Amino acid sequence: MAAQTNDADEMISGINITPLVDVVLVLLVVLMVTASYLASQAIPVDLPKAATGESTATVLGVSVTRDGALFLDGQPTGDREFRARVSVAYGANHDLRAVIAADGQAAHRHVVHVIDLLRQERVTRFALNVDPETLAEKP
Repeated sequence: MAAQTNDADEMISGINITPLVDVVLVLLVVLMVTASYLASQAIPVDLPKAATGESTATVLGVSVTRDGALFLDGQPTGDREFRARVSVAYGANHDLRAVIAADGQAAHRHVVHVIDLLRQERVTRFALNVDPETLAEKP
């Protein structure tokens, strides 16, 4: 075994990267764990139950009532006005997100229609709002 000399004038010729790799891996794990918590709930309606769900920062809150009435940020709106307001919001923020809160009794076609309206205005980042169901409530 060769002994190392500790000369004060000697340059460091190698760098140990093991601590750097450890720090990067810890940061990666923290990022992966916290990334799953980037969602929020939106407008309260009679939402269907779901065992899983995420939250997201709500920029546009879209609600669909049981009879198919459309609301944007809590205000009743028609298709034309909805598209105009979404277009203006998209022009101001190209990273626009929407949360769709549809009544549990709303027809599927109404929800698909809202998704279609959003996609026509280039809003492709949207989520469906559900009422989180706890595991204790499962039968």
